[in-house]
Amino acid sequence: MVEFTLPRNSRITEGKTFKAAEGASNVRRFEVYRWDPDSGEKPRIDVYEIDMDACGPMVLDAILKIKNEIDSTLTFRRSCREGVCGSCAMNINGKNTLACTKAISDYSGAVKIFPLPHMDVIKDLVADMTHFFAQYASIKPWLETQTPPPADRERLQSKEERAKLDGLYECVLCACCSTSCPSYWWNSERYLGPAILLQAYRWLADSRDENTGARLDELEDPFKLYRCHTIMNCTDTCPKGLNPAKAIAEIKKQLVQRQQG
Repeated sequence: MVEFTLPRNSRITEGKTFKAAEGASNVRRFEVYRWDPDSGEKPRIDVYEIDMDACGPMVLDAILKIKNEIDSTLTFRRSCREGVCGSCAMNINGKNTLACTKAISDYSGAVKIFPLPHMDVIKDLVADMTHFFAQYASIKPWLETQTPPPADRERLQSKEERAKLDGLYECVLCACCSTSCPSYWWNSERYLGPAILLQAYRWLADSRDENTGARLDELEDPFKLYRCHTIMNCTDTCPKGLNPAKAIAEIKKQLVQRQQG
């Protein structure tokens, strides 16, 4: 398990406690990180007791119940509620995951909810993803070709070529893996991190892309790529069951093969 590390510049104090309604018999305790950097106040943990007989099964259901019925000041991201958009990535009981696909029943005792670790906090559970998405843009996540497209059809792939993208295209850019990686914690300004490197390999593996050499040139850097030390936190925490560490190893393998060839 990836133990939670506090967001930057955080010292947590005890916050408010919101009790469940009298007579509730199926109560779960949720401890939620709260902080508005513009308020001048220190971060705190607010406690919410929720009657599970009146709440959906997922952690996001509990967070929405808090927002809608208990404390409207709670701030977080969410969108699809189906594990597709990656918006509701957060740290739950010490491990990064998607709140919408994580069942409350998977946990015993209190459910502790924090923003993604080692990222600046905009407010409460909302981490600043600006740098992460700038890194994503830097790997040019689109097809690059030199030859003109066919006049009467799309650029085709065989079934075998298409299968090489399985385990890569499913990434939802939630940043759970990158923010679980100690190398990314300490070198995020220069190390691309597992999520972006998995995305980089997705285009290297695509048979329709014709810019492999330039892509490898961009990645052959002691910090962009080689800060990966195969700690494997990324693969352990990925809520989509992907293997970023394997993708990073494949990039390194391609670079070695190019040098030998």
